[in-house]
Amino acid sequence: MSRSNTLKIIMLGPSLLQQGGISGYEKLFLEYAPAEVQICHIITHEEGAVSLKIMVFLKAVGKFMWMLIREEVDIVQLEISQRGSVLRQAIMTFLAWVFHKPIILHAHGSQFHLFYAGLANWIQKLLSWIFCKCQRLIVLSESWKSFYIENLGLKPEQVVVFYNPVKIPAEVPYRSASIKVNLLFLGRIGERKGAFDLIKAFSLLPTECKTRSNMIMAGDGDIEKARNLITNLNLEDYIKLPGWIGSDERDILLSQADVFVLPSYNEGLPLAMLEAMAWELPVIVTPVGGIPEIVTQSENGLIVNQGSVQQLSDAIKSLIENDALRLSLGTKARTSVFPLDIKNHWVSFLDLYRSVLNRDDNVSVNSQ
Repeated sequence: MSRSNTLKIIMLGPSLLQQGGISGYEKLFLEYAPAEVQICHIITHEEGAVSLKIMVFLKAVGKFMWMLIREEVDIVQLEISQRGSVLRQAIMTFLAWVFHKPIILHAHGSQFHLFYAGLANWIQKLLSWIFCKCQRLIVLSESWKSFYIENLGLKPEQVVVFYNPVKIPAEVPYRSASIKVNLLFLGRIGERKGAFDLIKAFSLLPTECKTRSNMIMAGDGDIEKARNLITNLNLEDYIKLPGWIGSDERDILLSQADVFVLPSYNEGLPLAMLEAMAWELPVIVTPVGGIPEIVTQSENGLIVNQGSVQQLSDAIKSLIENDALRLSLGTKARTSVFPLDIKNHWVSFLDLYRSVLNRDDNVSVNSQ
């Protein structure tokens, strides 16, 4: 640890202005950082032209090298997903290893398993070598922990499960039996998040359910394809596509919603789902990534198989028609994410930092 009582952390990850789960996590993490932790966030990626991305990364490498050479740094923490993110953070991990700095990798990738399976064998081995240089790899679920241990050769004591954190609203609106049931989808509009399945599922609802509900699908992505599908299915009066929204607009939509739907094909552990649960919304989700470790069928949400449009439609119909079930699931959803409060997340992170700096691989770091 540095000579002062302050922990000095270099955090490497995408721009805070970028759209997506990692940026959302970084903003929440930095906002609640305790006074004894000093974090320098270095941007390794920014959306835009290839030339901009290269320039941003080279600038990040220069700043990172300068800090490694000139400054006291206790821990290097890297936020990583898949594809280009893996290449960028592998380079940064190697540099941190060369300078003998403790390394924490934080894996967010929802499709890392597919990305990894598609790599040549020698690249897989190189990636495994890089990952094994970290003191700790943080993953978002027990299922992801098993994947990284089995496929990349990390030791079980290297890999720790930290569920994504959430900011718990102090108060939520009183939701009684609604005349109109507001359905909400938050995320990138596309195949992976099941956005088109959701539109098709809504089209299968009986007319009385459609007229008693509406749906907002907020996010960037393939909005034009979604709009065309909505038009072809004559759903313009029921489904709105406002595009990407900021955090203030998101909170307004969460406060006005009655049901949250996210029928994804692949996930790490979606922040949007956790936020919806914190806002006391019942969720309709799929059993992918870390979701089944948070959502229990008919307890604090409904789980449908990914790709099953009919199941999804039936689940939506049940929550439109059954006010008592909708309110009960929402109440339990909010209670179930209390342990994931960002303040608890930081308590776990401080323990993790201390265990890494003790350089004692036998130290037990409890999962949240």
